[in-house]
Amino acid sequence: MKILLVRPKPHKATIGLQSVMICEPLELMVLAAVLRANNHMVVIVDMILERRSIEHYIRKETPDIVGITGYISHVGVIKEYARKVKEINKSVIVCVGGVHATVCPLDFTDPHIDNVCQSSEEFYKIAGCTDQTPRFPDRSLLERCSDKYYYLFQTSCALLKASYGCPYNCNFCFCKEIMPYYARPITEVVEELLTIQQQEIYIVDDNFLYDRNRMLDFCEQLESQDIHKHFLVYGRADFIAANEDIIARLKKNGLTAVIVGLESASQYELDSYSKLTQLDDNIMAAKILRKHGIECYATVILGLDWDKADFTRLYHFLKSLDIVFVNLQPFTPMPGTSYFNQYKDRLLIPYDQLEKWDMAHLVVQPNKLSVRQYYLQIIKLYFRITVTPKHSAYMFRRYGWRQTMKLSAGAFRITLQYFAKIIGG
Repeated sequence: MKILLVRPKPHKATIGLQSVMICEPLELMVLAAVLRANNHMVVIVDMILERRSIEHYIRKETPDIVGITGYISHVGVIKEYARKVKEINKSVIVCVGGVHATVCPLDFTDPHIDNVCQSSEEFYKIAGCTDQTPRFPDRSLLERCSDKYYYLFQTSCALLKASYGCPYNCNFCFCKEIMPYYARPITEVVEELLTIQQQEIYIVDDNFLYDRNRMLDFCEQLESQDIHKHFLVYGRADFIAANEDIIARLKKNGLTAVIVGLESASQYELDSYSKLTQLDDNIMAAKILRKHGIECYATVILGLDWDKADFTRLYHFLKSLDIVFVNLQPFTPMPGTSYFNQYKDRLLIPYDQLEKWDMAHLVVQPNKLSVRQYYLQIIKLYFRITVTPKHSAYMFRRYGWRQTMKLSAGAFRITLQYFAKIIGG
């Protein structure tokens, strides 16, 4: 059979991180490897990068099956794609998958969608695969796009997944709802790494910095096989704070940046999120990363009960840590978590407008600030942290004019989307 795998373009109302990052559709490349091993013809279309319509690719490829993946904010777009597929050829089997389909399959109930797959195995069965042996991602199908994938300053960036699920139980996150934690053997991870041509590697585990012995094994294998790559990973602050020697060794083996879920400048809030970290861990983690020249991409959850003083407190905390890059996420009670039922009666954005459930919109009415004031505080905080003479000079010096201006242009587009929210209220 001929199978078309599609990564959708975000809805125009989504506040798009694709302005500052476009990553490989890794899940589709993994599917493609197994499908091709079962003698299917496979085409991957990344609609974020493609200029032509989904109808063009349906007519051009004439697939038997169309598989579409996406997140919560893609639900409406995916349904629209499915409708367009069926308008062209009703006999095409339309399947939907991805993390949101796994946790909330009923959200994809639609007359144009034939199957909602809660696992890769379900999709393989629909395609009639007799061999479902996991394989390394088939990167050849998107080789033409490899120089277009990036994450902030990590250009021509390839994705690698070394584990699935998360061993922790933070109550705001639904990673734990997707599947039990499973870590691939490091030997297998390094074997896949050897097949990747790109220099920049984004390890997209929910938490790569988890097990000390596993990190030692990773470093030992990189060193023994003389592998020289640059790595961006997710890591918890408490691991970084307690394992500076591991961080130093990872730095020697190519670690350039860590996405750290600081989450809050308040111990009370950290405890309420079941984060199981201490505020001192956040402080120490930022200090260690800065000491070893590793970029800290901080993420913070903004409370619904915050006032202007809380935003100011967060500013002083981030400034004290000398954080340059921060992702500010208004608290979002994601479906599949315990918070959803708690807040479903206070929704500012109805659940049928999922394109705005992007971790950037306010989806719940804040307690102490108006919507306009809340968005304004977000913009002010971004500018006070990142757009300063000191940090601007740092970015130009470390990353060069071209990369800094590209990121600045993307950040400006996101800022315009926030200003539209401020004006619209």
